[in-house]
Amino acid sequence: MEARLSFVTLGVADLARATAFYRDVLQLPQIPMPDGAGVAFFELGQTWLSLYPHTALAEDATVPYSPPAAFPGFSLAHNVRQPGEVDALLAEVAARGASIVKPAQDVFWGGRSGYFRDPDGFLWEVAWNPHFPHVGSE
Repeated sequence: MEARLSFVTLGVADLARATAFYRDVLQLPQIPMPDGAGVAFFELGQTWLSLYPHTALAEDATVPYSPPAAFPGFSLAHNVRQPGEVDALLAEVAARGASIVKPAQDVFWGGRSGYFRDPDGFLWEVAWNPHFPHVGSE
């Protein structure tokens, strides 16, 4: 298999609410879809984020539906280029309505990190990692 991740699909309880969060709070570029499409797509460079009702996602995958857990067992991450950008980005998304779970702080692996939660409980980490290549840096 070729080493790439094409889509991350999040099963959401309320598609309109989740779409508004990712479009308005995180300000991700939304891909236009026809009315009633029942899905939302956001372009993230070479990977796409899709939002789809979680009951429909379970049905599509032919697995039994179960309500989401309080902790889904994974997080999504956005790496920044400088340590201060962690604080700034968390403050920015909090000002637009994101729920901060862990404020920015220096972490044991030598970087800086904090977390926020989307309306469906998915965790996003904002991190600066001095040991990791910075996407988009020259």
